[in-house]
Amino acid sequence: MRLLIMLAAVAVLAVVVILVYYAVTEGPRPPARAAGWETHTESSGGVTTVLVRQVAGDGAELGRQVVASIPDGAPDWETRYHEAMAEARSRVAALRIEAE
Repeated sequence: MRLLIMLAAVAVLAVVVILVYYAVTEGPRPPARAAGWETHTESSGGVTTVLVRQVAGDGAELGRQVVASIPDGAPDWETRYHEAMAEARSRVAALRIEAE
């Protein structure tokens, strides 16, 4: 009987220690995000650039591929932008498959 009481006390103590640890460290940390590919748009100097970026879990850029650069004054800007974004999404899908 004493052994059972000791085991229960150890279990309760372990739960208390874990709860105190989570309270002090603001809970369990989410797992780190792996590096991945994403679409991105930059606009500067009168040019909109659609690109694909490889981003680390901490947000650092590891690489980039330019899909298209479109002058902001182009009469077909919207069409070219949508086509470039479609190409960028397609490229992201292909790069993610290659990474698996």
